[in-house]
Amino acid sequence: MKTLYTNYVDTFRGLSREVWWLALITFINRAGTMVVPFLSLYLTEGRGFELKQVGWIMTSFGLGSLAGSWLGGKLTDKYGFYNVMLWSLSLSALLFVGMGYLDGFYAICAGVFVLMLVADTFRPAIFVSLAAYSKPENRTRSLTLIRLAINLGFSLGPAIGGAIIAGIGYLGLFWTDGLTCLGAAGLFIWALDRRKGREKDADTTATTARSPYTDWPYLIFLLSMLLFGFVFLQYFSIIPLFYKDAYGLGEGSIGLLLSMNGLLIFILEMPLVAYFEKQKKISQVGILILGSLLMGLSFLALVVSPWVGLGIIGMMVMTLSEMLTFPFSNALAMRSAEGGQKGAYMALYSMAFSFSHIFAHNAGMRLVDAWGYDMTWWVMVACSVLSVVLLVFLKMTNQRSATKQLESVVEKAE
Repeated sequence: MKTLYTNYVDTFRGLSREVWWLALITFINRAGTMVVPFLSLYLTEGRGFELKQVGWIMTSFGLGSLAGSWLGGKLTDKYGFYNVMLWSLSLSALLFVGMGYLDGFYAICAGVFVLMLVADTFRPAIFVSLAAYSKPENRTRSLTLIRLAINLGFSLGPAIGGAIIAGIGYLGLFWTDGLTCLGAAGLFIWALDRRKGREKDADTTATTARSPYTDWPYLIFLLSMLLFGFVFLQYFSIIPLFYKDAYGLGEGSIGLLLSMNGLLIFILEMPLVAYFEKQKKISQVGILILGSLLMGLSFLALVVSPWVGLGIIGMMVMTLSEMLTFPFSNALAMRSAEGGQKGAYMALYSMAFSFSHIFAHNAGMRLVDAWGYDMTWWVMVACSVLSVVLLVFLKMTNQRSATKQLESVVEKAE
């Protein structure tokens, strides 16, 4: 047991002080973001919207996220990650509180869009900050630490959120989100030196001729991640409704089940990433193929039987898929950005998942409304298979490119 603990701790060694502070800031911010997992329930039960209306509101969520990711990349390349992250946290605090007082379909659509526009400028900025604060050999683990902070916060957030809903109602969630964003901004100012941040910005904001929009292997990779995100996001829009309708679970139980996802990631993701980093026979693309396959299998489990145990198994398989896909897709995106426009590359990576937000929630709600849950799960399986096909094509393309480069080196040597 002692050896197991020592090996687990060793996977965290070597990360910079700034990365640890960023992880803590992210944890505080994410632990307070309790509205998102309950947003579909809040809109149906708290506001009385129909599923079609909820789908359009969630589309506004995705559009705001998309615009915010694009804007965040532009602002990061121009003004640096430090300023973008600080202002995103500060303004999000005000917008979260304001969201709780909006009423009416169009007002909530607009409010959700503006909130996500501001909040998601943070995403490309933090990726660029990790490229600045991490050594190249530590970047995947640095990304994993940030994800651990996100998921630890997520494991606490829904459980606390369910209790807040039961105790004082949904409005308490919006106030909690606002106050935690404000607290994260305060810690950001205190822990990360502005002058040092600007020095790091100077190393990362330089642009080159290479643009992600002309890097077609990168675009294929992003398309596969868009499909993966489309499927993954059903766990945070339709799946809570499925748990309620199919299993008869209440908000508290749903919150605990969603919390299991974050807790498993907190315990297992870093050792899992460290293990796969040591496996030289499997590439990053190969790991992503495995992750997409597991995502499809998690939805197959929901089709087999209405037994709640299979729902739990599906959540566990999805969690394993998530642990493999997100750290290594992040790392692959950062590696692709080397020598290019880092803000633009990481913005486009974030935008792929924002596109998923635009289509996933609305399409999922409409599929359930028209055809029911089982047919919706089969659609998710098909999307996972298509993601795998794209990744296999990318892997074959990379292998052919590597072979040509080797042949060129050999010819020059001769």
